[in-house]
Amino acid sequence: MNSKKIFLAVDLGASSGRLIAGSLSSTGFELEEIHRFPNQGVRAGNRLLWDWLGLWQHIKDALRIAENRFKGDEIVSVGVDTWGVDFSLMGKDGDVIGSPICYRDSQTQGIFEEAFKVCRREEIFDRTGLQFIEFNSLFQLYAIKKRNPELLDQAERFLMMPDLFHWLLCGEMTNESTDASTSQLIDPRTIDWASDVIEKFGIPTEIFGEIVQPGTSIGKLRPELADELGLPQIQVVVPASHDTASAVAAVPVQSEALPTPNWCYVSSGTWSCVGVELQSPRINQVVGDLNFTNEGGVEGTTRLLKNVAGMWLVQECRRIWEREGREFDWENLVRLAEDSPRLGSHVPPDHPELMAPANMPQAIASICEATGQTPPADEGQMIRCTLESISLRYRMVLEWLEQITEASIDRIHIVGGGTQNRLLNQLAADASGREVITGPIEATAIGNLMMQMVGAGELANVTEGRQMVANNFPLETYEPGNEDGWDEAYEKFKKIAD
Repeated sequence: MNSKKIFLAVDLGASSGRLIAGSLSSTGFELEEIHRFPNQGVRAGNRLLWDWLGLWQHIKDALRIAENRFKGDEIVSVGVDTWGVDFSLMGKDGDVIGSPICYRDSQTQGIFEEAFKVCRREEIFDRTGLQFIEFNSLFQLYAIKKRNPELLDQAERFLMMPDLFHWLLCGEMTNESTDASTSQLIDPRTIDWASDVIEKFGIPTEIFGEIVQPGTSIGKLRPELADELGLPQIQVVVPASHDTASAVAAVPVQSEALPTPNWCYVSSGTWSCVGVELQSPRINQVVGDLNFTNEGGVEGTTRLLKNVAGMWLVQECRRIWEREGREFDWENLVRLAEDSPRLGSHVPPDHPELMAPANMPQAIASICEATGQTPPADEGQMIRCTLESISLRYRMVLEWLEQITEASIDRIHIVGGGTQNRLLNQLAADASGREVITGPIEATAIGNLMMQMVGAGELANVTEGRQMVANNFPLETYEPGNEDGWDEAYEKFKKIAD
């Protein structure tokens, strides 16, 4: 048998991680999940931390499984993608200074007032083009500067989470562009560090290193690690290492980035990232006032988007109910929601009280009461409330995108794990009045693998990769239906959501 070229994607999400193997064959793009493992923030003292050592052990275990699985085939490379904004500070001799802090930690709560005294909000936006979220890397670094400046004094390098794991794999410290673009430390026009803003906050500029583009090989597996895992010294290739950037790379569209796009994407998971792919950043007062973000994409594109709290709301409701002894599988929750009355109460999914509440169902009920609505009466109504609220927020963000780009968006591509919630997909079509196309489910891992394949010359470019995605993975179309009442619900929603 002829050996296959195997590419390995380490895909780390805020609630789980996995190793996915990809290869090209005469029949197209082949995908195989090798290993899956849990991930979550760990409370330690006053901080919510990432268990980076535990994740590293899971990654090594996964690579060892891959080595056994693909004997006789050629494993070409490995690359890591993760969520954005979070980072590690590196000391002398490669020591990790403390554990990376989770973005849901409380360290940056209320930080804007003091931060904007250091550097005006308008100036930060003009230089970085990023939406203002308290947990962006800039504000996390500023919180560390205020609370424990000795950590920054000891720091030699700043590595975002995927950069940390790439360093563990090959020993090279680099900053990949798409993940760095989530930090509010980058000028999206030059793809370089916004040193003037960084200096104003008293953060040492020398800790920020070389910015590399997706598809770049940064070295080979450390010899001692290769020996430990039984692997050859395969290449370590940075993909679009921000998970949303990888997911958008795998959207099955024919066209390249356009000045006035006719489609938008939703990368649906714990977060829903709603945006368009553009040729260049949009940094103006309208974008700033609407608090949109210009993040880096593949092949020099810009992802103009807004973050929407997504399946996080449902995940947290389910977790609380399980803690109370009421266990529901996902199918049962969706069925309960389907059987519940339409267009009842709604909440802004991005409300600060829903960011990290101790009890999500109670927090949702409190917001309903505070806005003069009747809280959901049972589990089905609660899930119906969250899914309809997310869909209404999609509609709001989509209309803002059309305003910013002066485009007419006629379809929504939803990719990622959230596409498995068919009720949410249909609600998105109903609420927006647009055609919704879902798939692929494994968009993030596919986009990761695509950029490794482009780097290896197995694919010519992202356009060819997207064509393969369209030809090889199941897609489903949802047409708007049952539209009665949505316009009225949307008008009410706009009064409680900015």
